[in-house]
Amino acid sequence: MAASLHTAPAAPSGQTSPAAVSADGGCLSLDARLAAAEAAMTVRLEEAAVAHEVRTAHIDTTPVDLGDVVTVPLTPAPQAPPQAYTSPVAALLERARHRMETRGWCAGAAVDEDGAVCMIGAIRAEAGGNRGLEADAASVVLDAIRRRFGDHIDSVPAFNDAHGTGRIPLRMLDQAASLADARGL
Repeated sequence: MAASLHTAPAAPSGQTSPAAVSADGGCLSLDARLAAAEAAMTVRLEEAAVAHEVRTAHIDTTPVDLGDVVTVPLTPAPQAPPQAYTSPVAALLERARHRMETRGWCAGAAVDEDGAVCMIGAIRAEAGGNRGLEADAASVVLDAIRRRFGDHIDSVPAFNDAHGTGRIPLRMLDQAASLADARGL
């Protein structure tokens, strides 16, 4: 008869597994067996922690001061606006989106007291006084908004002010930049 290649592991000496039979001879419930297994594992983990401390007690270590290791600037450097588009209107809308994202979004004013901007405020600030470029950008934004939300939208400021957060206005500036780029504007 051939010997089996798979042998059952021997139980470690001095350690007992949780009993599957209660003291009165009946079977333990699942909760009782889980509690016994948890108690046995806790004892084993505590013994392992003590053994680790004993084995590593002779190692001389000096604490590392993370201030000496990790160095970062106290104030983050301002991020340059992305430049994915080369056409003037698309690039303007991309910069306007970046301005709104970094400065914050507001409703009811082009620029609020904290420097946050609405959609038109961001476009106006990035246009740098070029009213023709500003008008072209606002026209593309309104077209993108109407494509997405319908022809009942009267103006870009009305659309901006109808939202409680800047999430949708930011997305519409991004879509308008893509639309302007596709049109070559």
